[in-house]
Amino acid sequence: MPAYTGVRRLLGAVLFLLAALAPASAPARAAPADTAETVRIGVLAFLGADAAIGEWSPVQRRLQAALPGRTVSLVQLDHHGLHDAAAAGEIDFLITNPGHYVELEAELGASRILTLDPGPPRAPERSIGSAVIVKAGSGLHTLADLRGQRVAVVSPEVFGGFQTAWRELAAQGIDPQRDFAELKVVGLPMTGVFEAVARGEADAGIVRACLLESRAEWRSTFAVLDPRSEPDFPCATSTRLYPDWPLATLRQTPPALAKEVALALLAMSAARDGMEWAVPADYQAVHEMFRELQIGPYAYLREPTLMVLAERYWPWIAAFALLLAAWILYTVRVEHLVHVRTAELRAALAAREALEARIRANQEQADHLARLSVLGELSGTLAHELNQPLATIANYAHSLIRRSDNGRLTDDAVREASGEIAGQAERAAGILGRIRGFAKKRAAVRERVAPGALAAEAVALFRGMLANAPEVSIEDALPADAIVEVDPLQIQQVLLNLLKNGYDAARGLPPGRQHLAVRIDEGKGESAGHAHIAVRDHGSGLDAAARERLFEPFFTTKPDGLGLGLSICRTIAEAHRGRLTVDGTGEGPGCEFILSLPLGPSASEPPESRTDHAADR
Repeated sequence: MPAYTGVRRLLGAVLFLLAALAPASAPARAAPADTAETVRIGVLAFLGADAAIGEWSPVQRRLQAALPGRTVSLVQLDHHGLHDAAAAGEIDFLITNPGHYVELEAELGASRILTLDPGPPRAPERSIGSAVIVKAGSGLHTLADLRGQRVAVVSPEVFGGFQTAWRELAAQGIDPQRDFAELKVVGLPMTGVFEAVARGEADAGIVRACLLESRAEWRSTFAVLDPRSEPDFPCATSTRLYPDWPLATLRQTPPALAKEVALALLAMSAARDGMEWAVPADYQAVHEMFRELQIGPYAYLREPTLMVLAERYWPWIAAFALLLAAWILYTVRVEHLVHVRTAELRAALAAREALEARIRANQEQADHLARLSVLGELSGTLAHELNQPLATIANYAHSLIRRSDNGRLTDDAVREASGEIAGQAERAAGILGRIRGFAKKRAAVRERVAPGALAAEAVALFRGMLANAPEVSIEDALPADAIVEVDPLQIQQVLLNLLKNGYDAARGLPPGRQHLAVRIDEGKGESAGHAHIAVRDHGSGLDAAARERLFEPFFTTKPDGLGLGLSICRTIAEAHRGRLTVDGTGEGPGCEFILSLPLGPSASEPPESRTDHAADR
């Protein structure tokens, strides 16, 4: 404690020198624009207005000298008046007891900038306590003796005159409202408590520590209950000690004014001014007291709880409380398990959705790459196929030129040549258009199309990209109004891949075995309600080991294949709620790949029937 006091004194001296040198170092600095305003300081008059003026007049004189051009005014108020003035913005600073300050700090945003320094041997952080007094020879010696007695206080809201003693009483299980015969409120000034005890109107009284010592011959008149021995504290006290009064700013206080006031008051000395101030003390002890008593900012803790009600009415609800506790424990455990399972499920669903999104993105990319791969394999023959219509166009154009040069150009010849040129141009444009649409990357869509139309379009695209395309026959046994709901481009990709594989399987064989057959019909048995699009080649076929691994990624029977085509095709089929299978054991050579897709409601069905089909899916 002496070391702390020395440091505090040194800090005060440094700040005093800075304040003293400030005018000399900046003589030309202009005065603030609001120098004519009044600086209003609200003071808690716990000893009465006259005593407050005398006690705090050194503060007024010091600030009046340090703030030239301003009027410094002290406003003496009680607890409620000080609160209302601070809330209304009628004061710029306030000086009050620690408990009242903590309440204003929580409610109105008051902020301490200094703490009153009582001077040695007392320290600013250990200056305020309460003395519980009785008449000398009353027979009361301890706080426990106050049960059933009349106790005089200034007010239940007074910090040093009641609340600090209340904490010590509560520690001994004494509730002033319940255990006192009367809690007599005498009001300000606090000297009224002495008078009430002396006249016998109260058996005991609570006053601020050190106020008793201000009365001459007090030991012959009064006694202090449970006096404590506090180091470096010269007064009798029945309670723990707390920080001294703070000087606090409010939200509307200008920061520059607060700085000037703080520097001016820190420069005060007890020898010259009769009062000193120190840097702000720690008021955590006040918060702890309020929290224990559940008052002030912690009044919300006094709201009734189940435990309080159970303690109050335990003779009637003891048995019910046991059952309720068991039910609560069970419910809490169940709720905890539900929350845990729900959190795990949400996490799993989120991970699944993220994985599905990545899979969809990767699938679209793989589909696109697969289409480009097929086009790359067929690009060598594409140029030859386009050369035929281009050569025809060139021949007819040259023919028109020669006829014109020879004078043999007739209307019929022009019409014939123009028709052929237009037809061949449309043929070339159709080939390029189908290839461009097939290679274009886009988001997957679902459309209602006929399986036969899908197969015909895929065959046309396949034959359009080959110079010497094999014969491809299409047999459609489905009704004319049969449809499937698919992404046409993806299904064409599957069929084109199957046609290309069939072409590669029979390439190099006699022409009679190079033709391909496409058969479209409706499945039977477990496949009922599905359209089957079967692509059959007449190549060398597959052995059993190859058929087992045929749809595995990166497995291929081609020397230059990637092994992704059939794997992607099966994924596309399953994404359409269908299947892709291979049958290599049928009659004749070669293999037959079967694409199975669920049939949708036909265009001729009524809306009710379509709804039923949708519900079945």
